[in-house]
Amino acid sequence: MSGAEDKGKTVSLSFGSLLCCRSGFSSTSSSTTEKEKNSDELSKNSSGSAKKPGGWKAMPFILGNETFERFAAFGLFANFMVYLTREFHLDQVYASNILNIWSGITNFFPLIGAFISDAYIGRFRTIAFASFSSLLGMTVVTLTACLAQLHPPPCSPEQQALNQCVKATTPHVSVLLTGLCLLSIGSAGIRPCSIPFGVDQFDATTDEGKKGINSFFNWYYTSFTIVLLITQTVVVYIQDSISWKIGFAIPTVCMFCSIILFFVGTRIYVHVKPEGSIFSSIGQVLVAAYRKRKFELPSGKQVDGVFYDPPLSGTQILSKLPFTNQFRTLNKAAIIMEGELNQDGSRVNEWKLVSIQQVEEVKCLARIFPIWAAGILGFTSMAQQGTFTISQALKMDRHLGPKFQIPPGSLSVISFMTIGLWVPFYDRVMVPALRRVTKHEGGITLLQRIGIGMVFSVLSMIAAALVEKVRRDLANSNPNPNPLGIAPMSVLWLAPQLVLMGMCEAFNIIGQIEFYNRQFPEHMRSIANALFSCSFAGSSYVSSAIVTAVHHATRTHSHPDWLTNNINAGRLDYFYYLIAGIGVLNLIYFLYVAQRYHYKGSVDLLDKAQDMELASKGELDYYSARYEDSK
Repeated sequence: MSGAEDKGKTVSLSFGSLLCCRSGFSSTSSSTTEKEKNSDELSKNSSGSAKKPGGWKAMPFILGNETFERFAAFGLFANFMVYLTREFHLDQVYASNILNIWSGITNFFPLIGAFISDAYIGRFRTIAFASFSSLLGMTVVTLTACLAQLHPPPCSPEQQALNQCVKATTPHVSVLLTGLCLLSIGSAGIRPCSIPFGVDQFDATTDEGKKGINSFFNWYYTSFTIVLLITQTVVVYIQDSISWKIGFAIPTVCMFCSIILFFVGTRIYVHVKPEGSIFSSIGQVLVAAYRKRKFELPSGKQVDGVFYDPPLSGTQILSKLPFTNQFRTLNKAAIIMEGELNQDGSRVNEWKLVSIQQVEEVKCLARIFPIWAAGILGFTSMAQQGTFTISQALKMDRHLGPKFQIPPGSLSVISFMTIGLWVPFYDRVMVPALRRVTKHEGGITLLQRIGIGMVFSVLSMIAAALVEKVRRDLANSNPNPNPLGIAPMSVLWLAPQLVLMGMCEAFNIIGQIEFYNRQFPEHMRSIANALFSCSFAGSSYVSSAIVTAVHHATRTHSHPDWLTNNINAGRLDYFYYLIAGIGVLNLIYFLYVAQRYHYKGSVDLLDKAQDMELASKGELDYYSARYEDSK
């Protein structure tokens, strides 16, 4: 039982913190007064009247809304490559670019949604507006399958193999893209707010509230896993083998039910007012530093009287960051000039003078940026699972028994199963064994875990290229060629690359999320989670750019391009090798920046030594010696 709980906590952190959570999840205040203040703030609704936290009474409505939204989004995305190529008759390069761009927008928009929610309208209103947008988007996409005017005429597989189908017109694609944009707007509001809104329902100052928050994350991950399994199997099978109309109508109806569930719980919810966004603080630092760019920094590390360093205020910031000289030009933003302070010590203008804490928070963001950039290319290989892996599966024998065929979109279940099996084994067996060798609490460091994930992504692309070479040769050399160009090769030969990709996700994704959340202060976790979401957005855009470049650069008069519609005539294996080569270069870059990464410290020396988990041996010895001296 404890193993299952550990798995739930570990992976719920991964997917929970993927969303843009603004507040700390279970914080301990330094005094009884702060606890009472925090409790009072938590137990006020939007009208300011006292109200007991909703607790578990509110969870069915919040989790139901989130679950159905993801059911709609993933139920659409899982098999959408097949829909675009088989029903809209789009070229696979065009279809791949639509998927990549849509995925990028969907993963980038939560950053905007988190800002709007935190700074202006609050989480409840953001989720409510976004839910209607998601419902409208799913309705539009469903109509493209139901109404003959919104999609091209049907085409048999034989005609499609001969490229004789009527392709979707510009109006057809425009209507479809409108639905996808509405879905992206819905995801922008629901994904960054549902988890924090759920946390708002519990009183984090009590033991019961803390237990409720932990259980909430476990239930969230459980529902998330169930959604993935259903969409990748049942929904995909209905879309692929029964009817696209029914396959799209099911998540649309579920989205409608989620809205009803969400509003039924309105009187139960705790409504926390927006407290302002961390993005404003970042903007203040940059503006103040620019305004004071011509001033000279004082020599030494003198802080008192020179730099603005007020005591911490509020309940979200739990630890103070030390004053550092890295990115020194930003320190100018905290220099106190004449007339910038009121008599009570407060600032006259927040856009001219900022605190040392604010400056150091921006430095945390600057330090992490090179690691984040490496993560974008590290995720590029994952983007191929929903595009060209599907194209491979369509040209392979998908039969399991004489009557049943595996839907191409269901193959990603192999990656999910790999993650589900590996994570508990890693937590319960590998980590204790590695801990005895490395003496590190996590067995290996977080950056090492991310690096291992990048290695698996490269291996996955190499395995995909090798399998594609065999598949293509069998399809082209078959003495009795299939009229649809299907190779006499089981689709399960794609399992190795999907298993390796699952290992990549288990190491890279979880490692990155934990790394971001540890390296940012508590109240900046919204930035950490938004950065992670933006990594997927960036990888989708990079993948789209690479696909477009390869499509145009590899086409000649004597042979088609590598990614031509007929993959038996193309060289998809070369494309996979290209992605693997980019991955190797990115891994070298990652190793370079990881070795030079400066970990955030804290004012307390012991905390600083603990935070330097990936520092060099000399740095660890230095902080250890200083801590011993301070005893």
